[in-house]
Amino acid sequence: MTVHNADVARIFDRLADLLEIDGANPFRVRAYRDAARIVGDLPHEVSALVAAGKDLSELHGIGKDLAGKIGEIVETGHLELLEETERRIPEGLLELLTLGPLGPKRVKTLYDQLGIKSLGDLAAAAKAGKIHDLRGFGPNMEQRLLDALAHHVKEEPRLLLAAVESVAQDLVEHLSRATGVGNVVVAGSYRRRKETVGDLDILATAAPESDVMDRFVAFEEVEDVLGHGRTRSTVRLRSGLQVDLRVVPAESYGAALHYFTGSKAHNIAVRSRGVERGLKVNEYGVFKDDAQIAGRTEEEVYAKVGLPYIAPELRENHGEIEAALEGRLPQLITLAAIKGDLHAHTTETDGRATLEEMAEGARAKGYEYLAITDHSQRVAMARGLDARRLARQIKAIDRLNERLDGIVILKGIEVDILEDGSLDLPNTILKELDLRVCSVHYNLNLPPDRQTERIIRAMDNRYCDIIGHPTGRLLNKREPFEIDLERIMRAALERGCFLELNAQPDRLDLNDAHCRMAKELGLKVAISTDAHSVANLDLMRFGIDQARRGWLEPNDVLNTRSWPHLKQLLPRA
Repeated sequence: MTVHNADVARIFDRLADLLEIDGANPFRVRAYRDAARIVGDLPHEVSALVAAGKDLSELHGIGKDLAGKIGEIVETGHLELLEETERRIPEGLLELLTLGPLGPKRVKTLYDQLGIKSLGDLAAAAKAGKIHDLRGFGPNMEQRLLDALAHHVKEEPRLLLAAVESVAQDLVEHLSRATGVGNVVVAGSYRRRKETVGDLDILATAAPESDVMDRFVAFEEVEDVLGHGRTRSTVRLRSGLQVDLRVVPAESYGAALHYFTGSKAHNIAVRSRGVERGLKVNEYGVFKDDAQIAGRTEEEVYAKVGLPYIAPELRENHGEIEAALEGRLPQLITLAAIKGDLHAHTTETDGRATLEEMAEGARAKGYEYLAITDHSQRVAMARGLDARRLARQIKAIDRLNERLDGIVILKGIEVDILEDGSLDLPNTILKELDLRVCSVHYNLNLPPDRQTERIIRAMDNRYCDIIGHPTGRLLNKREPFEIDLERIMRAALERGCFLELNAQPDRLDLNDAHCRMAKELGLKVAISTDAHSVANLDLMRFGIDQARRGWLEPNDVLNTRSWPHLKQLLPRA
């Protein structure tokens, strides 16, 4: 039984949520959250390390106890401590966690202060106006909870793109070894690189005698076989993810790939153009009367309806058809265009690699520069830097740059934006830096106008360069805080500031629509990994995926420039 890193991380995150509700020591909760992140960031499957007999306690941040629990999960697929904790927590509290605006801290507050143990209890308290006076809630949150309850449907959350990537790759590799198989590709929202994935659609071309369907239903992670046919089969994996496999003939491969990749709205728009030309476009090909005239490739399908090829990330019917007709399709950014990373942490705060290790990791990627942006003092749980420790790190970076070849390490900080819009460190130290990433980590529940003003006041400081993870969201965990993002973008343009597209897979903040808004306003975006380890530097690809979905081209992105050119775009530096 293969257990993926994402499986281990999901169990530790779940345990941390429940322990937080249970009132466990915050440092114990933090240990499991850190373990989830550490395992999720590993470049290799932890199950392979266990199989090879590696001592997992040698991983930075993983002690003997956590190593033992990882081994238990890998070997059994379960964690006894999680199951014990689930039995101790009232079942209704677990259901509260499925409601978007609620995280474990708020669930605990509701339980402790109002005795709320179910969605029904929550609805009654909200309707009675009992929630808005609780610390950390307020009238806006009470209304958000009422709105969420009105639309709540209990269902499995969509999985993060990064969480399904390893199983998708394993499936492709597994099916590619079948007899008589040609192409094997994952289509659907996965190929469009959406930030979350509801299911997987796999297409394959295969000879009639191929055993690809038998191999598919025999995949070791299959829990239920929902259908097993000659050209289509459906399974549900242990993770809850549903996977469909369709086998198509080679002459229909391009048409099927187009059909099962695009959003429903995009496909309708393409079919409508076909109808205008007397053609029928479906998953089997493009037909004139009863004769197939295209379908072997996606390019053929688009050409027959008078369109150039449209990249999968754009296939949402968000104006790409019109742009294609007018020759305005963007030349989308690629990973190769990135010259460096502008947001990274070290062991000075909550990172898991030293300054030197992060520098070597970035140099190995061929980067021209890496900005070290450890947390400022407000983030106490991460041992944030005060002015004295930051000054010491500045000197360490200067010494490192003296002996490094081929890369420049930029002196930076991720400085907190305080509730009044001031920055967490004095200008006397901020002015010594090459780059400042300014972020909101606390007081996330301010009213929209106050939150917006808070960020704009931060940008009034000449030492604010980039707004980090601008909406504060955590996918499947925390809703974005409420702000007027267009107003913030316009304010950034006026002040010479920029916004970050944070490439952490559970953030991807800005979202695709916000990226496109920035592009249309002429505001350049920094795609940064917020790396907390050397392996995290590889997360840049998820930021690129999001940028492509947001129509961004190389010129729209700050860190496609060399450092001398980039420095000219940072007039405050």
